Amino acid sequence: MSQDILIEACVGSVESAIAAQMGGVSRVELCDNLLEGGTTPSLGAIEIALKRLQVDVNVIIRPRGGDFLYSGVELEIMRRDVQRVLEFGANGIVSGALTPEGRIDIPVMRMLKQAAGDLSFTCHRAFDMVADPLEALEELIDLGIDRILTSGHRPSAVEGLGLLSLLVERAAGRIIIMPGVGIDQHNLPDLIERTGAREYHVYAPIQVPSAMQYRNEKVFMGSDPDASEYEISTTDETQVRAICDVARNATIPL
Repeated sequence: MSQDILIEACVGSVESAIAAQMGGVSRVELCDNLLEGGTTPSLGAIEIALKRLQVDVNVIIRPRGGDFLYSGVELEIMRRDVQRVLEFGANGIVSGALTPEGRIDIPVMRMLKQAAGDLSFTCHRAFDMVADPLEALEELIDLGIDRILTSGHRPSAVEGLGLLSLLVERAAGRIIIMPGVGIDQHNLPDLIERTGAREYHVYAPIQVPSAMQYRNEKVFMGSDPDASEYEISTTDETQVRAICDVARNATIPL
């Protein structure tokens, strides 16, 4: 992988992480429950991922889906999860917390940063829910956060390109701006050229048929009765490789 462009893959399982590694990524963000935007994976998943992978592993710390306003109990859980990730030897954590007014919750973020010690710290897409992204940018820099994962306050990085470019410019190397959401091998070159960002967060899912022979189609386990219980979502190594090939050959504008 070129040192100029780094590709991080969002993965929902250890097997997906392995596929992403085979595709050539430099780092994975290990999650559970990707349909809810990602929640903290199990301790077993973290431990096995760190044993099986050679690329960096960042672990999301998010106790549930929904908003980023957390109760005292949830914060206690998050602090303990960070401590366990630190003990396991992961590369970093991915987390974020907001106030009811849509600002960065500075005391909570400071607490998580202290619990993380020397781990790399990415503020996840809680950033896309803040009222004032430029104010939040400066607050995260002051807290010593390493990077911000953002789609530019839009449903995808392509739609949020204007703000992403501004954030990279305002950050001026003080924090990494990592565009994410909807990035593929086709739109990555334009994002690189127009934002100047050096790290990109990608999600490349593929549905794999279940090996189950007996199937009870009358019962479903999730909240969506139209979703198949006999398909497994994993990472598409081929798509990841195509994205990484584009990144490897890309040139960041001066």
